Amino acid sequence: MPTTDHPALRALLARRDLGLALVSAEEALPEGALDRPLRWVHSSDLADPTPFLSEDLALLTTGTQFDDEASIDTYVGRLSDRGVLGLGFGTEVHRAGIPEELIAACAARGMPLFEVPYRTPFIAVARAHSEAIAAQAYARRSWALDTQRALALAALRPHGLDATIAELGRRLDAWVGMYDAAGALTLSHPREGISPDVLSGLGGQVVEVLTRGLEAGQSLSIDGQTFMLFTVGRGGQLRGVIALAVDAIDSEARTVVTSVIAMAGLAMEQSEQLARSRRRLHTQLLGSLLTDDPALARRVLGGVPQAPMVVAVASDAPAGPLVDWWERRRADHGTASFVAESVEGVVMCVSAGEEHLFDDVASRFGIRLGVSEPESYDAFTRAHAQALTSLRQQGDAGAFRYADTVGSSILSALATDEARLVAESRLAPLRDHDAATGGDLEHALRTWLEHDARAEPAALALGVHRHTLRSRISQAGVLLGIDLGSFPARAEAWTLLQTARD
Repeated sequence: MPTTDHPALRALLARRDLGLALVSAEEALPEGALDRPLRWVHSSDLADPTPFLSEDLALLTTGTQFDDEASIDTYVGRLSDRGVLGLGFGTEVHRAGIPEELIAACAARGMPLFEVPYRTPFIAVARAHSEAIAAQAYARRSWALDTQRALALAALRPHGLDATIAELGRRLDAWVGMYDAAGALTLSHPREGISPDVLSGLGGQVVEVLTRGLEAGQSLSIDGQTFMLFTVGRGGQLRGVIALAVDAIDSEARTVVTSVIAMAGLAMEQSEQLARSRRRLHTQLLGSLLTDDPALARRVLGGVPQAPMVVAVASDAPAGPLVDWWERRRADHGTASFVAESVEGVVMCVSAGEEHLFDDVASRFGIRLGVSEPESYDAFTRAHAQALTSLRQQGDAGAFRYADTVGSSILSALATDEARLVAESRLAPLRDHDAATGGDLEHALRTWLEHDARAEPAALALGVHRHTLRSRISQAGVLLGIDLGSFPARAEAWTLLQTARD
């Protein structure tokens, strides 16, 4: 990308036709003193021209205002404080050569001092710099127009958004990244241009921008590397973020970036419309699979995961981002899979042996998934029911397998919220009695049942006499309204204790 700054004093001194000569020793000047952007060249012989000057310009003078050494030092001090970047002295007009006091004062302030020969009018120096500014502005406009044409052609290629982002990166000579509405990096150029640690920090900043709904471009620094962020979309309809690894851009480059934002917004809107249509289609195909007939899904999709397959259901998942991530991963890895939204949640299907994908999903989105056993497509309904059953297992985020549900007990599979409510209601008289008297009938009943309703070992475990235990069991049966002398009653009591919350 061409430079975004005005021409510098060094470029002006390099013009052979002007004959300017640097008087200051360059090695004694502050670093970069000759390379700072020069906004303008002005001339004045006022004793104090600073009220009429702006910063970042070069001043030309013939020195008629200098009365003594003290006035020269004060004069240079004022120019330095005002932000003047260089002083040009016109020789052989009122003075032969440059006063030594002026050379010393400029050296003390670190201000570049250069000679303007008698043959070079001040207006010629100002005009030369003005022409350089105009030439650079023309080069910037030409660059912008050429870049706009290149971006338009890139947008017409297959995978137009990817090609457009790559072209923008080449034209800016900088890393460019495209993030989607979920804050995931979907496109970048060059692909390995940023370290993983910096990318991780940048991703966090992008998510914050999207969460807060910011629209304006902003600049931020991560590990010493500066980025500019530009949102795609507006307000509550933000569709993503474009990140540039640059310190700043000028108006021409900003115009180019704005056009890419517009292209990206249009492309992402079209992509979202297609994604919504695809999701509706997959929901309908899921209904077909739940009839245990994969024929329609095969015809429409061109194929389904090879049997035996495994089904997973996520009931409390961010459907849009999850489905988008699943589809991108399928495209990147070329693995056959199926995903659809339903009233039960997001339903996913992969071939047996690919179940690790469910662990990846649970970890990435911090959600719970129920996972079925491997089944054939004529048992898809059963696999779907197994996945829903697996979701009833207690635990934090993760993938819960049906095999673990079956391996625990039938009671855990039956322990629905409704069943727990019934169990707690049935146990309420027993628990109220214990709370009122300080007794422990519930614990005695549980211990007795754990010891197969045998008084001797249960009493020993409780540390009481067997007659005391029999009295407590009898009292518990009365409070529960059941005869604990029969097996069905003992089974019911055990079910109540296992199902109710402690």
